[in-house]
Amino acid sequence: MDRRRNAYFLSDLHLGARYFRSAHEAEKRAVAFLDHIKDDAAEIYLLGDVLDYWYEYRYVVPKGFVRFFGKLAELADNGVKITWLIGNHDIWIFDYLPSELGIEVADGVLEKDILGKRFFLSHGDGVGRMPLPFRFMRALFRNRFCQWLYSGIHPRWTIPFALGWSRSSRKRGAQDYAAEEGRKGAERLQSFAESHLADFQRTDFYVFGHVHFQSRKLIGECSEVITLGGWISDFDYLKFDGNRLDLCKWRQE
Repeated sequence: MDRRRNAYFLSDLHLGARYFRSAHEAEKRAVAFLDHIKDDAAEIYLLGDVLDYWYEYRYVVPKGFVRFFGKLAELADNGVKITWLIGNHDIWIFDYLPSELGIEVADGVLEKDILGKRFFLSHGDGVGRMPLPFRFMRALFRNRFCQWLYSGIHPRWTIPFALGWSRSSRKRGAQDYAAEEGRKGAERLQSFAESHLADFQRTDFYVFGHVHFQSRKLIGECSEVITLGGWISDFDYLKFDGNRLDLCKWRQE
């Protein structure tokens, strides 16, 4: 009897971030979670910022993430369908990870039926009204010519710069300020979902990451919009069995 009947959703693991006390322990925790769900997971959706930084070169592979990538490959080899929606930290995934791990990588929005319900999935950085500077940076990072120029800089310079930038931005945001910004981000995504639902009545669930703020709101007659709090501190995820969509917290035994 096939026990694989559930879909799982998680986001914002930020693996490899320099602000972790131990990057290896953070990776092992994510691997332990994947190992925990491997027997009943039919589908897994990673909603962006899974890695704190990743730039995929043509002939070399950045070091790290061996355990995590190996676990994804193991699950994919065993029939679990894995979809990775890129975020604003792991933008530069091209063809290596999809072909090597056997997973699907998507950029932007994914609208699809999952176990009989209609889902709207996105990291959350590309929908709704974002500040102009953020939209400019997002467009710049996705520009092919700019990517080509960036790839010509030696990784000894780009990788420390990117990880340092991420660490400094995380440290600059005091906890209260970060929570307030997360709340505003969740409200922005909820407003977007309400507007989208007015045009596309069939959507049952909207699921986002990015804002690092856990929220859940009923919109319309029977639709919901959920923002995940992020794996960094909340270790939250969604589990869907075709009927219930449960917001859960991973507690490693």
